[in-house]
Amino acid sequence: MIGFLVRRILAAIPVLFGVATLVFFILRLLPGDPIALMLAGAPADEETMNNLRQQFGLDQPLIMQYFTFLGHIATGNFGQSFVRSEPVMGMIGEQFVSTLMLTLASTVIAVVLGAVLGVISAIHRNGWADFVIRIISLLGISMPTFWSGILLILIFSVHLNWFPATGSGGFSRLVLPACALGLVGAGFIVRMVRNSMLEVINEQFIMTLRSKGLSERIVMYQHALRNALIPAVTMVGVQIGELLAGAVIIETVFARQGLGRLIVDAIMNKDFPTVEGAVLFTAIVYVVVNILVDVSYSVIDPRVRTSN
Repeated sequence: MIGFLVRRILAAIPVLFGVATLVFFILRLLPGDPIALMLAGAPADEETMNNLRQQFGLDQPLIMQYFTFLGHIATGNFGQSFVRSEPVMGMIGEQFVSTLMLTLASTVIAVVLGAVLGVISAIHRNGWADFVIRIISLLGISMPTFWSGILLILIFSVHLNWFPATGSGGFSRLVLPACALGLVGAGFIVRMVRNSMLEVINEQFIMTLRSKGLSERIVMYQHALRNALIPAVTMVGVQIGELLAGAVIIETVFARQGLGRLIVDAIMNKDFPTVEGAVLFTAIVYVVVNILVDVSYSVIDPRVRTSN
Protein backbone atom coordinates (compact mmCIF):
# COMPACT_ATOMS: atom_id res chain seq x y z
CA MET A 1 0.00 0.00 0.00
CA ILE A 2 2.84 2.41 0.86
CA GLY A 3 4.53 1.69 -2.46
CA PHE A 4 1.23 2.32 -4.24
CA LEU A 5 0.84 5.70 -2.51
CA VAL A 6 4.42 6.69 -3.35
CA ARG A 7 3.89 5.84 -7.03
CA ARG A 8 0.65 7.82 -7.16
CA ILE A 9 2.26 10.85 -5.51
CA LEU A 10 5.24 10.72 -7.87
CA ALA A 11 2.87 10.44 -10.84
CA ALA A 12 1.03 13.56 -9.64
CA ILE A 13 4.16 15.75 -9.72
CA PRO A 14 4.34 16.13 -13.54
CA VAL A 15 0.59 16.77 -13.62
CA LEU A 16 0.90 19.65 -11.16
CA PHE A 17 3.99 20.92 -12.99
CA GLY A 18 2.02 20.93 -16.25
CA VAL A 19 -0.89 22.80 -14.65
CA ALA A 20 1.46 25.41 -13.17
CA THR A 21 3.24 25.90 -16.50
CA LEU A 22 0.03 26.19 -18.51
CA VAL A 23 -1.63 28.69 -16.20
CA PHE A 24 1.55 30.80 -16.05
CA PHE A 25 1.95 31.18 -19.81
CA ILE A 26 -1.77 31.45 -20.62
CA LEU A 27 -2.08 34.39 -18.22
CA ARG A 28 0.86 36.13 -19.92
CA LEU A 29 -0.86 35.74 -23.29
CA LEU A 30 -3.93 37.66 -22.15
CA PRO A 31 -4.11 41.24 -23.48
CA GLY A 32 -3.73 44.16 -21.12
CA ASP A 33 -1.27 45.41 -18.52
CA PRO A 34 -1.93 44.25 -14.94
CA ILE A 35 -0.30 47.38 -13.54
CA ALA A 36 -2.50 49.63 -15.68
CA LEU A 37 -5.58 47.73 -14.49
CA MET A 38 -4.42 48.02 -10.90
CA LEU A 39 -4.10 51.79 -11.22
CA ALA A 40 -7.25 52.27 -13.31
CA GLY A 41 -8.84 55.59 -12.37
CA ALA A 42 -5.88 56.64 -10.21
CA PRO A 43 -3.35 59.23 -11.42
CA ALA A 44 0.07 57.63 -11.94
CA ASP A 45 3.11 58.59 -13.97
CA GLU A 46 5.39 56.24 -15.88
CA GLU A 47 7.92 56.15 -13.04
CA THR A 48 5.30 54.92 -10.57
CA MET A 49 4.18 52.20 -12.98
CA ASN A 50 7.78 51.10 -13.56
CA ASN A 51 8.38 50.93 -9.81
CA LEU A 52 5.31 48.71 -9.41
CA ARG A 53 6.47 46.45 -12.25
CA GLN A 54 9.83 46.12 -10.52
CA GLN A 55 8.14 45.44 -7.17
CA PHE A 56 6.09 42.56 -8.60
CA GLY A 57 8.90 41.25 -10.81
CA LEU A 58 7.11 42.08 -14.06
CA ASP A 59 10.14 43.96 -15.39
CA GLN A 60 12.13 40.72 -15.68
CA PRO A 61 12.29 38.60 -18.86
CA LEU A 62 9.46 36.09 -19.14
CA ILE A 63 11.71 33.08 -18.65
CA MET A 64 13.10 34.59 -15.43
CA GLN A 65 9.57 35.26 -14.19
CA TYR A 66 8.75 31.62 -14.93
CA PHE A 67 11.68 30.17 -12.98
CA THR A 68 11.02 32.56 -10.09
CA PHE A 69 7.40 31.37 -10.10
CA LEU A 70 8.47 27.70 -10.04
CA GLY A 71 10.89 28.39 -7.20
CA HIS A 72 8.17 30.04 -5.15
CA ILE A 73 5.55 27.32 -5.60
CA ALA A 74 8.14 24.62 -4.84
CA THR A 75 8.40 26.15 -1.36
CA GLY A 76 4.64 26.66 -1.00
CA ASN A 77 4.87 30.41 -1.57
CA PHE A 78 2.15 31.60 -3.95
CA GLY A 79 3.21 35.25 -3.65
CA GLN A 80 1.13 38.34 -2.98
CA SER A 81 -1.97 39.57 -4.76
CA PHE A 82 -1.41 42.46 -7.16
CA VAL A 83 -4.77 43.97 -6.22
CA ARG A 84 -5.12 43.36 -2.48
CA SER A 85 -1.41 43.17 -1.56
CA GLU A 86 -2.19 40.17 0.65
CA PRO A 87 -0.60 36.70 0.68
CA VAL A 88 -2.39 34.57 -1.90
CA MET A 89 -2.40 31.54 0.39
CA GLY A 90 -4.32 33.49 3.01
CA MET A 91 -6.89 34.59 0.43
CA ILE A 92 -7.28 30.98 -0.75
CA GLY A 93 -7.77 29.80 2.83
CA GLU A 94 -10.54 32.36 3.37
CA GLN A 95 -12.45 31.30 0.25
CA PHE A 96 -11.76 27.56 0.29
CA VAL A 97 -14.09 26.86 3.21
CA SER A 98 -17.09 28.09 1.21
CA THR A 99 -16.09 26.11 -1.89
CA LEU A 100 -15.41 23.00 0.22
CA MET A 101 -18.86 23.20 1.80
CA LEU A 102 -20.46 23.56 -1.63
CA THR A 103 -18.44 20.68 -3.10
CA LEU A 104 -19.14 18.33 -0.18
CA ALA A 105 -22.86 19.13 -0.17
CA SER A 106 -23.16 18.61 -3.93
CA THR A 107 -21.12 15.37 -3.69
CA VAL A 108 -23.46 13.98 -1.03
CA ILE A 109 -26.47 14.86 -3.21
CA ALA A 110 -24.85 13.30 -6.29
CA VAL A 111 -23.78 10.08 -4.53
CA VAL A 112 -26.98 9.45 -2.57
CA LEU A 113 -29.34 10.39 -5.38
CA GLY A 114 -27.26 8.65 -8.05
CA ALA A 115 -26.80 5.40 -6.10
CA VAL A 116 -30.44 5.11 -5.03
CA LEU A 117 -31.86 5.88 -8.47
CA GLY A 118 -29.27 3.67 -10.17
CA VAL A 119 -30.21 0.67 -8.03
CA ILE A 120 -33.94 1.25 -8.54
CA SER A 121 -33.41 1.60 -12.28
CA ALA A 122 -31.46 -1.68 -12.46
CA ILE A 123 -33.93 -3.65 -10.32
CA HIS A 124 -36.87 -2.43 -12.42
CA ARG A 125 -35.07 -2.79 -15.73
CA ASN A 126 -37.19 -1.83 -18.78
CA GLY A 127 -40.07 -0.79 -16.51
CA TRP A 128 -41.63 2.64 -16.22
CA ALA A 129 -39.42 3.52 -13.22
CA ASP A 130 -36.32 2.62 -15.24
CA PHE A 131 -37.53 4.76 -18.15
CA VAL A 132 -38.24 7.82 -15.97
CA ILE A 133 -34.93 7.55 -14.10
CA ARG A 134 -32.94 7.23 -17.31
CA ILE A 135 -34.63 10.34 -18.71
CA ILE A 136 -33.83 12.25 -15.49
CA SER A 137 -30.19 11.13 -15.59
CA LEU A 138 -29.90 12.16 -19.24
CA LEU A 139 -31.27 15.62 -18.40
CA GLY A 140 -28.83 15.92 -15.51
CA ILE A 141 -25.87 15.03 -17.72
CA SER A 142 -26.94 17.23 -20.64
CA MET A 143 -27.96 20.39 -18.79
CA PRO A 144 -25.15 22.93 -18.23
CA THR A 145 -24.62 23.83 -14.58
CA PHE A 146 -25.28 27.53 -15.15
CA TRP A 147 -28.63 26.70 -16.79
CA SER A 148 -29.70 24.35 -14.00
CA GLY A 149 -28.68 27.04 -11.50
CA ILE A 150 -30.77 29.70 -13.23
CA LEU A 151 -33.69 27.27 -13.50
CA LEU A 152 -33.56 26.49 -9.77
CA ILE A 153 -33.45 30.21 -8.96
CA LEU A 154 -36.51 30.89 -11.13
CA ILE A 155 -38.52 28.04 -9.58
CA PHE A 156 -37.52 28.01 -5.91
CA SER A 157 -36.48 31.64 -5.36
CA VAL A 158 -38.53 33.79 -7.72
CA HIS A 159 -41.81 31.85 -7.96
CA LEU A 160 -41.96 29.77 -4.75
CA ASN A 161 -39.72 32.01 -2.60
CA TRP A 162 -38.45 28.99 -0.65
CA PHE A 163 -34.72 29.76 -0.76
CA PRO A 164 -32.63 32.92 -1.23
CA ALA A 165 -31.22 33.28 -4.73
CA THR A 166 -27.78 34.69 -3.96
CA GLY A 167 -25.21 35.12 -1.23
CA SER A 168 -23.19 32.95 1.13
CA GLY A 169 -23.65 31.78 4.69
CA GLY A 170 -26.34 29.60 6.19
CA PHE A 171 -27.89 26.32 5.09
CA SER A 172 -30.67 27.96 3.05
CA ARG A 173 -28.14 29.69 0.76
CA LEU A 174 -26.32 26.40 0.18
CA VAL A 175 -29.28 24.29 -0.96
CA LEU A 176 -29.81 25.62 -4.50
CA PRO A 177 -26.16 25.81 -5.63
CA ALA A 178 -25.47 22.36 -4.14
CA CYS A 179 -28.48 20.90 -5.97
CA ALA A 180 -27.46 22.59 -9.24
CA LEU A 181 -24.02 20.98 -9.02
CA GLY A 182 -25.18 17.67 -7.54
CA LEU A 183 -27.74 16.96 -10.26
CA VAL A 184 -25.00 16.79 -12.89
CA GLY A 185 -22.93 14.32 -10.87
CA ALA A 186 -26.02 12.29 -10.00
CA GLY A 187 -26.77 11.78 -13.70
CA PHE A 188 -23.40 10.13 -14.31
CA ILE A 189 -23.54 8.03 -11.14
CA VAL A 190 -27.05 6.76 -11.99
CA ARG A 191 -25.80 5.40 -15.31
CA MET A 192 -22.68 3.88 -13.77
CA VAL A 193 -24.52 2.19 -10.88
CA ARG A 194 -27.30 0.94 -13.17
CA ASN A 195 -24.88 -0.62 -15.66
CA SER A 196 -22.76 -2.13 -12.88
CA MET A 197 -25.82 -3.59 -11.15
CA LEU A 198 -27.05 -5.15 -14.39
CA GLU A 199 -23.65 -6.77 -14.96
CA VAL A 200 -23.43 -8.09 -11.39
CA ILE A 201 -27.00 -9.42 -11.39
CA ASN A 202 -26.10 -11.72 -14.29
CA GLU A 203 -22.94 -13.05 -12.61
CA GLN A 204 -22.75 -16.73 -11.65
CA PHE A 205 -22.37 -16.09 -7.90
CA ILE A 206 -25.67 -14.17 -7.84
CA MET A 207 -27.43 -17.13 -9.44
CA THR A 208 -25.78 -19.42 -6.87
CA LEU A 209 -27.00 -17.27 -3.98
CA ARG A 210 -30.52 -17.33 -5.39
CA SER A 211 -30.39 -21.11 -5.80
CA LYS A 212 -29.50 -21.43 -2.10
CA GLY A 213 -32.80 -19.81 -1.19
CA LEU A 214 -31.59 -16.38 -0.09
CA SER A 215 -34.21 -13.66 -0.36
CA GLU A 216 -34.01 -11.27 -3.28
CA ARG A 217 -33.52 -8.37 -0.87
CA ILE A 218 -30.42 -9.96 0.69
CA VAL A 219 -29.02 -10.94 -2.70
CA MET A 220 -29.48 -7.45 -4.12
CA TYR A 221 -28.50 -5.21 -1.24
CA GLN A 222 -25.88 -7.29 0.58
CA HIS A 223 -24.10 -8.92 -2.35
CA ALA A 224 -24.94 -7.37 -5.71
CA LEU A 225 -24.89 -3.74 -4.54
CA ARG A 226 -21.44 -3.92 -2.94
CA ASN A 227 -19.88 -5.34 -6.09
CA ALA A 228 -21.76 -2.88 -8.28
CA LEU A 229 -20.51 0.11 -6.28
CA ILE A 230 -16.84 -0.71 -6.91
CA PRO A 231 -16.70 0.97 -10.37
CA ALA A 232 -18.86 3.81 -9.06
CA VAL A 233 -16.19 4.74 -6.50
CA THR A 234 -13.87 5.84 -9.31
CA MET A 235 -16.71 7.82 -10.86
CA VAL A 236 -17.20 9.65 -7.54
CA GLY A 237 -13.55 10.75 -7.60
CA VAL A 238 -13.90 12.05 -11.13
CA GLN A 239 -17.14 13.81 -10.22
CA ILE A 240 -15.54 15.60 -7.27
CA GLY A 241 -13.05 17.08 -9.72
CA GLU A 242 -15.89 18.08 -12.03
CA LEU A 243 -17.77 19.63 -9.11
CA LEU A 244 -14.72 21.67 -8.14
CA ALA A 245 -14.53 22.98 -11.70
CA GLY A 246 -18.29 23.58 -11.79
CA ALA A 247 -18.05 25.60 -8.58
CA VAL A 248 -16.39 28.38 -10.60
CA ILE A 249 -19.60 28.81 -12.61
CA ILE A 250 -22.07 28.14 -9.81
CA GLU A 251 -20.42 30.58 -7.41
CA THR A 252 -20.73 33.24 -10.09
CA VAL A 253 -24.38 32.43 -10.85
CA PHE A 254 -25.38 32.45 -7.17
CA ALA A 255 -23.00 35.31 -6.22
CA ARG A 256 -21.33 33.10 -3.60
CA GLN A 257 -17.93 33.61 -2.08
CA GLY A 258 -15.42 30.90 -2.88
CA LEU A 259 -12.45 29.86 -4.99
CA GLY A 260 -14.51 30.15 -8.15
CA ARG A 261 -15.38 33.79 -7.55
CA LEU A 262 -11.80 34.45 -6.45
CA ILE A 263 -10.43 33.04 -9.73
CA VAL A 264 -12.95 34.90 -11.92
CA ASP A 265 -12.32 38.24 -10.19
CA ALA A 266 -8.55 37.72 -10.34
CA ILE A 267 -8.68 36.94 -14.08
CA MET A 268 -10.69 40.10 -14.72
CA ASN A 269 -8.04 42.13 -12.85
CA LYS A 270 -5.09 40.17 -14.32
CA ASP A 271 -4.01 39.35 -10.77
CA PHE A 272 -1.44 36.74 -11.83
CA PRO A 273 -0.37 35.39 -8.41
CA THR A 274 -3.97 34.93 -7.25
CA VAL A 275 -5.04 33.06 -10.40
CA GLU A 276 -1.92 30.90 -10.39
CA GLY A 277 -2.22 30.07 -6.70
CA ALA A 278 -5.96 29.35 -6.75
CA VAL A 279 -5.80 27.17 -9.89
CA LEU A 280 -2.78 25.22 -8.63
CA PHE A 281 -4.39 24.76 -5.21
CA THR A 282 -7.53 23.41 -6.89
CA ALA A 283 -5.39 21.01 -8.94
CA ILE A 284 -3.66 19.79 -5.76
CA VAL A 285 -7.02 19.14 -4.10
CA TYR A 286 -8.18 17.25 -7.20
CA VAL A 287 -5.05 15.07 -7.19
CA VAL A 288 -5.35 14.33 -3.46
CA VAL A 289 -9.02 13.36 -3.87
CA ASN A 290 -8.18 10.97 -6.69
CA ILE A 291 -5.41 9.35 -4.65
CA LEU A 292 -7.85 8.84 -1.78
CA VAL A 293 -10.37 7.36 -4.22
CA ASP A 294 -7.74 4.93 -5.52
CA VAL A 295 -6.97 3.88 -1.95
CA SER A 296 -10.65 3.34 -1.15
CA TYR A 297 -11.01 1.40 -4.40
CA SER A 298 -8.27 -1.00 -3.32
CA VAL A 299 -9.91 -1.38 0.11
CA ILE A 300 -13.30 -2.25 -1.40
CA ASP A 301 -11.89 -4.63 -4.03
CA PRO A 302 -9.04 -6.85 -2.70
CA ARG A 303 -8.09 -7.76 -6.29
CA VAL A 304 -6.95 -4.18 -6.90
CA ARG A 305 -4.89 -4.21 -3.69
CA THR A 306 -3.26 -7.49 -4.73
CA SER A 307 -2.37 -6.21 -8.20
CA ASN A 308 -0.92 -3.04 -6.71
